[in-house]
Amino acid sequence: MIEDNETIEEFLARYASDVEEAVREAAAAEIMPRFRQLAAHEVDQKSGPHDLVTDADRKAELYLTEVLPKLLPGSVVVGEEAVHANPASYEAIQGEAPVWIVDPVDGTRQFVHGDPGFCTLVALAHRGVVRASWTFAPARDQLATAIRGEGAFLDGRRLHAGLPEAGRDLQVATSHPDYTTDEQKRSLLGLWTDGVRPRACGSAGLEYLAIARGELDATAFSWEAAWDHAAGILLVEEAGGAHLTRAGEPFRITGGNVLPFTAARDAATARRVAELLSGGA
Repeated sequence: MIEDNETIEEFLARYASDVEEAVREAAAAEIMPRFRQLAAHEVDQKSGPHDLVTDADRKAELYLTEVLPKLLPGSVVVGEEAVHANPASYEAIQGEAPVWIVDPVDGTRQFVHGDPGFCTLVALAHRGVVRASWTFAPARDQLATAIRGEGAFLDGRRLHAGLPEAGRDLQVATSHPDYTTDEQKRSLLGLWTDGVRPRACGSAGLEYLAIARGELDATAFSWEAAWDHAAGILLVEEAGGAHLTRAGEPFRITGGNVLPFTAARDAATARRVAELLSGGA
């Protein structure tokens, strides 16, 4: 546990491995036993048929909500399912207390369909700045971590996003049309141009990991829920990448962003995608 007057940096130096253990244990206890084993009564819709929640989501979030504040007394948890039940709880991201931002199953649709392309996302933020993140894909047994200023790692190996290959179309993962407004649809149309190859995104967390690994050039996302982006934004930054909103400003987990926004392997690619998004609106 954090000691009196201990900084978040000191806490992470001492307890980052305990957070990793908690993430792995939540997946082992509540997610993987239900993978490809879900009964019909364990799956519900939230806002619509593409917005699903399962018992794995709920129970893994409860597990992490119990464990994480014990590691860092005085911290709070903002989890996707808790915010769905009580939207006002999202405001803690803008507060003074350290906040754990949790998406227990990012890519629930894939999880429900038995696809291994899902992950658990945990980020630790303070005063609007993401300080550390954990991206765990339990069906693939892959864990990506990042601590601000210390680099990004996948299973202990440092990640470098690198640069897009010269002369090749930019590979860009984009929001599903069901999650976009008419204005955002017009903005995203700016990507349908020579030199860019858009495709629909899967799990946001795994798309960010693909950028950090140099396997994807950029994303273009039209929503700003912090649990989908906080962990991945830091992972991309620490791997050498960048992020910008359509207004040309860095993405803020506290909200108020001009959407869509992009995360990319390098600053030049982020600027190019942001400019295309701005021109398409």
